[in-house]
Amino acid sequence: MSLSPRISLRSTLPFAVVMLLIAASPAIAEQQHRDHHSAGRQQRAPEPERRPRGYPRVERPEGADRRPQQVDRRDYNHNYQASQSYRIGPYRAPRAYRYRRWVFGEILPRIYWAQDYWISDYWLFGLDVPPLGLEWVRYGPDALLIDTRSGEVIQVVYGRFN
Repeated sequence: MSLSPRISLRSTLPFAVVMLLIAASPAIAEQQHRDHHSAGRQQRAPEPERRPRGYPRVERPEGADRRPQQVDRRDYNHNYQASQSYRIGPYRAPRAYRYRRWVFGEILPRIYWAQDYWISDYWLFGLDVPPLGLEWVRYGPDALLIDTRSGEVIQVVYGRFN
């Protein structure tokens, strides 16, 4: 005589189906919730992007791509102390870099003429549109306007960057 109860497939199948439905019900409910909310979103047109709060969006100024073609260098030959400095990413100096104060008329070493040091978004830092053949470069905390053919320093803004 056997004391263990006899379990048949017929008696366990309804129990297994009920357990499966209970386990799957949160996933089914979540999918129905997503379907309900996404149906409303698909019918509406996307909203226009809003401006950031608290400050205007920074955009390239009009005329930034129209650089002056003729330049009277005497208008540019100045060494300025920055009235405002900007905190930007770290300065990646070349090997053997040692800070010094450049003045207009000097020749910057060739390595600094490379585009790695150009300040292409100069308007963000209160710098003028550079004339053709001139570029703003970062040299430590300073912004230097240089002639990209000769490396001559045309203008300096000391302390533009922190």
